[in-house]
Amino acid sequence: MLLLTTTSSKIQVITSTAGQIAVHVDYIDAPNPVTPGASFPGDQKNTLISSIATTDVSGSPTSGNMRNVKLLTVVNTDATLSNVITLQHTDGTTAAPIVSGRSLAPGDGFQVDDTGRISSLSSQAADSQLFTANGNWIKPPNRTFVVVECVGAGAGGGGGGNGTGAVVRKGGGGGGGGGLQRRTMPISQLGSTEAVVVGLGGAGGAGGAGGGGSGGDGSPGGISTFGASVYVQAGGGGGGKGGQASAAATGGGGGGGINVGAVGTTSGGAGGGPGPSSSSTSGATGGAGSATTSAASISEYGGGGGGGSTATPATGSGGNSQYGGGGGGSGGGVTVTPAIVQPQAGGASNSTNSTAGGGGAAGSSGTTPTAGTPGIDGNAIRSGSGGGGGGSTITANTAGAAGGAGGAVGGGGGGGGAGEGSGIGGAGGAGGRGEVRVYAY
Repeated sequence: MLLLTTTSSKIQVITSTAGQIAVHVDYIDAPNPVTPGASFPGDQKNTLISSIATTDVSGSPTSGNMRNVKLLTVVNTDATLSNVITLQHTDGTTAAPIVSGRSLAPGDGFQVDDTGRISSLSSQAADSQLFTANGNWIKPPNRTFVVVECVGAGAGGGGGGNGTGAVVRKGGGGGGGGGLQRRTMPISQLGSTEAVVVGLGGAGGAGGAGGGGSGGDGSPGGISTFGASVYVQAGGGGGGKGGQASAAATGGGGGGGINVGAVGTTSGGAGGGPGPSSSSTSGATGGAGSATTSAASISEYGGGGGGGSTATPATGSGGNSQYGGGGGGSGGGVTVTPAIVQPQAGGASNSTNSTAGGGGAAGSSGTTPTAGTPGIDGNAIRSGSGGGGGGSTITANTAGAAGGAGGAVGGGGGGGGAGEGSGIGGAGGAGGRGEVRVYAY
């Protein structure tokens, strides 16, 4: 990785001619050292160079922080002039080359990703194939490598529980968001066609029946894969636990990683592997679901965890992810008083804010509870956000409201709100489908 650890540390580009060079940098800033629960904001920086110069292209972190450069792209955008490029790191005193003396014809370029891989970019237009359902990738001619992105599907939120009078009942836990996995491969190693599987969004759990029924668990999101031999795999989120008509806590589902996140139980579901999930998860691992008032775990490439609720109950919002889908928010519950408890918002994608959902808005609990707002659909830049939780009620024989559906491209569904008397709990929101994108250069 390209890691900048001081206020003098930066990445520079050295140009040999006055032709135009465009540089794009994606990066994440984090505290140094990293502390659990901290916010890791992502940002981009674009630089145009049109002279013979040594130019700063990354900026430097502020004091107490470090900057992780996730992707750096250099392209010769001049119509006629070639350029010899050197990419270097400097600590303010000593410079060391990263890419030395790379000759770029007009239209050509190169990329350095967060694994340290250096990839050439040709002036030939990229072949882009997008899959929103199962299909077959067809190898295009005259290309040298492919970049494959798979996003797992979001999980369904749990259905809200039911009860009458002074009985604790919970809203459903939010479904986990789908993870994003990316791989660069030589096209020569692939077949003339390769199978593509796009994960289906998990179904939301049914609301608990009148007379004290617990809500049904949300279904996990499907796995998305590329290649018959599965060269790339992204796991779907784990389903949110159905709202309990008891003092038991209700956990949100874990976010997807390479594997599927775990379904929530009386604690939050674990994020999908390869590594253990925690309150702030880097790499491919999904975020853990919550069963607390805090937002569910945030992730880097894994999906955000689903929000859950405590035994009281008190509710939590869905977890965010920088690149994967956001987790669904917890549905609203009812205390023993009885008193209504408000639902929470779903988590966002392209965000690692650990203090708020930022995805689909929560509904409202009350006399006439309202449904959670669906998450925003994703695209090639960001994955889908999680749906908001549905509202609860203590109005006699009134149903809880449904959780919002997760946005397409990996958003987790929101949990349903708790119902009263013969009014069933609100249904959990469905998870958003996955997606597979294949770029050949």
